[in-house]
Amino acid sequence: MAEPEGDDRPSPDALLEEANRERRGRLKIFLGAAPGVGKTYAMLEDARARIRDGTDVVIGVVETHGRRDTEALLDGLDVLPRRRIDYRGRPFQEMDLDAILARRPKLVLVDELAHTNIPGSRHVKRWQDVDEILDAGIDVFSTLNVQHLESLNDVVERIAGIKVRETLPDGVLQRADEIALIDLPPQELIRRLQEGKVYVPEQAKRAADHFFSPGTLTALREMALRQAAERVDAQMLRYMRAHAIAGPWPTRERILVCIGDGPQALRLVRTAKRAAERRDAPWVALYVETHRDHALSEEDKDCIAQALRLAEQLGGETAVVQGERAAAEILAFARARNVSQIIVGRAHPKSRLRALHQSVTTDLLARNENFDVMVVAGEDERPARSLDTRAPSPAFDWLAYIVATLTVAAATAVGLLIDVWLPLPNISVAYLIGVLLVAIRHGLAPSIYASVLSFLAFNFLFTEPKYTFAITDVQNIMTVFFFLVAAVITSNLAARVRAQVEATRLSARRTANLYDFNRRISAAVGLDDVLWAVVHHVAATMNGRSLVLLPRDGRLEVAAGYPPEDTLDEKSMAAARWSWENGKTAGRGSTTLPAADWLFLPLRTGRGPMGVLGVQMTEGQQLLSPEQGRLLDTLADQAAIAIERTALVADIETARVAAETERLRSALLSSLSHDLRTPLVSILGASSSLTSFGEALAPAERTELVQTIQEEAERLNRFVQNLLDMTRIGSGTLKPRTDWVDLADVIAAALGRAKRMLEGRPVRLELEPGLPLLRLDPVLAGQVFFNLIDNACKYSPNGSPIVIRARRSGGEALIELCDQGPGIPEADRERIFDMFYRVEAGDAQTAGTGLGLAICRGIVEAHGGSIRALPGRHGPGTCIAILLPVPAGPEIAGMEGDGTRGE
Repeated sequence: MAEPEGDDRPSPDALLEEANRERRGRLKIFLGAAPGVGKTYAMLEDARARIRDGTDVVIGVVETHGRRDTEALLDGLDVLPRRRIDYRGRPFQEMDLDAILARRPKLVLVDELAHTNIPGSRHVKRWQDVDEILDAGIDVFSTLNVQHLESLNDVVERIAGIKVRETLPDGVLQRADEIALIDLPPQELIRRLQEGKVYVPEQAKRAADHFFSPGTLTALREMALRQAAERVDAQMLRYMRAHAIAGPWPTRERILVCIGDGPQALRLVRTAKRAAERRDAPWVALYVETHRDHALSEEDKDCIAQALRLAEQLGGETAVVQGERAAAEILAFARARNVSQIIVGRAHPKSRLRALHQSVTTDLLARNENFDVMVVAGEDERPARSLDTRAPSPAFDWLAYIVATLTVAAATAVGLLIDVWLPLPNISVAYLIGVLLVAIRHGLAPSIYASVLSFLAFNFLFTEPKYTFAITDVQNIMTVFFFLVAAVITSNLAARVRAQVEATRLSARRTANLYDFNRRISAAVGLDDVLWAVVHHVAATMNGRSLVLLPRDGRLEVAAGYPPEDTLDEKSMAAARWSWENGKTAGRGSTTLPAADWLFLPLRTGRGPMGVLGVQMTEGQQLLSPEQGRLLDTLADQAAIAIERTALVADIETARVAAETERLRSALLSSLSHDLRTPLVSILGASSSLTSFGEALAPAERTELVQTIQEEAERLNRFVQNLLDMTRIGSGTLKPRTDWVDLADVIAAALGRAKRMLEGRPVRLELEPGLPLLRLDPVLAGQVFFNLIDNACKYSPNGSPIVIRARRSGGEALIELCDQGPGIPEADRERIFDMFYRVEAGDAQTAGTGLGLAICRGIVEAHGGSIRALPGRHGPGTCIAILLPVPAGPEIAGMEGDGTRGE
């Protein structure tokens, strides 16, 4: 609803926006039409003036492009060093965002706002860096050419024949606190280009042949001027709202056309469109809903809906507000939008405006002091209707008038009783109560009928002379007269309150409807659930039928319908395809393919078209009312978002699986390249040496080469075995063959296998005496401990000890294997058990497949246990802790003595 007339309070939204701006730095953009107009030069000049005023200014990044005048302005300024980023083997220099945030100057200069950062930077675009600087409370000066605005990208391509690759959202310019337009006439800019002040000679020749033509520069200059003017205009509106300035300030033409329920609505819209085109001004079509709208005929409602739809088709904005005084609401809306001219129509002789209240046009002219008002006269433009589609006239409600008559009769009976004990004036109260009840129950017309009937009954039965309509006493004349006036006023007020209550109920039902719809589609998980919720709710809301069509294999098909519907006739399908392809409403009740039986609305989101929503209204209803239209648009928007959500979930899952697959593929290839190639190279080298120089080698050398072949072959065998074990774990075919085993024997067997890698490294065993036997697969359990020992040897210094502890912890056996390596960061202690995780650190790390710990987890979990990584007990290092269940069984001690020994 528009603000009430005379409300001089600041706009809450504007005040909130101002408060948010106070917490951020201020952004000033030097906007130009083309390169070379002097944006960077003007920015540096402004910065030097700020320095003279005592402002702390630093240069984040400034591109001089070899221009000597611009470079001269950098002398003496604090220039932050740029950050070096290597990309594809080449070094690049980018603005050091972290250095700026650490330095925290009052003002930072960031040239070329639309610049795309080198991959590896924190943000993709430089304007995103600027956003982070502003969020830190630092002011920013920046430069921008108009061709870099996203909305103008295709326009610039048509004008200049050049596709601008670096763009930024228009919202960045709209959020700027200040814009400085840097402008040069086209001829002056071309002269600067020829003098080499814009580009080097080779680039200048190409630019002059293509981009720097007088026509192109003139068009770009006009676009820059328009962008600056629109930004200044938006700033002015924000200032007026924040400071409660009523206005209007007619700095720019804005046209408001007021649509009524009369037959002139279409003519008014066309008149506003022509006026806006002549003045190149934006325009808005406004309709004011009042409590009397419930009495409108279907023909009037269709006329209003058609006028609003026509305004949207002609490029205007539409708005609907609620209020009791249409003129007051129109003026309040005009002040809020800083309108310069209001277009209204002459009140139609048959309009309800003449019959029940003063003409809106007359009231508007009487109240208006600041706006130009154009009154448009014209002939009846009601759309022609064929005989079979004419809306039926509302039936006369006989029941309401019968109830009114009976109510007056009841009031008369009460009056006869009152007349026995109380004076005449008290009898009128009974009639007033009756009139009030009729107004509340049945509206204005029956209540006025009851008022007149009450007046006649009161006059006939209770005023002297009785049983006649003549009145002899002057006092009685005044009583009867004021009674009639009071009855009419009371009935009118009661009817208005009733209408307002009905409007409130309608709004509450609409809100509840939207809430229920949003709740249903939010709870739906899959696409089918969402589509069923959409069609069922839309059909129930519109009291008709609904369906959703989605694209499949390049064709539009019915995906869901209520009642169930899977086919459409040729006319309706043509309308659905047109709505899908053009993103506009089509079908019954619209201006496109109206012969179809269905009305189709496109389901669009930021990603593009998602589908089409179809609605088939009840028989005899040609057009949606404004209320139905707005509700259906809202439902369509929510449905589109819900469908997009399911698509996004599927896309995210697909992307996640693809990324995980790619990561595993890359990791496997990397692992194969390291852990297959390295032992194979050693084996080939040793074997070729034996083959070529076998007789010439000393026995000790031959033995060493044979040992190398054996060690590398064993290493290669372990790698292949790890791959096979991981395959078995992944496929779920790993089935441990458990038996009662002594944990000390399993650990001893693993130490024996790892004897060669443990040379020169002490191993301490701290096994609790009396450990029970466990149900384990001795081969798989031995593989777990071997992998853990191998891992500890790889990632701890040579000569450092490895400690293996085991004790009983409740109903489980706790085994810990600890080393004195660098340790594992807390964030990675869970991820190290993922396949190939280690290879993400790059090629410079210790050789290994990244499968060992993943295999350990699979085997331990197959035994019903768990495994995790913990920090070292005493300083650096890592402890891998394994918990295995202790089943009920033989209580045979695994070790005797103190449980401590060393190797």
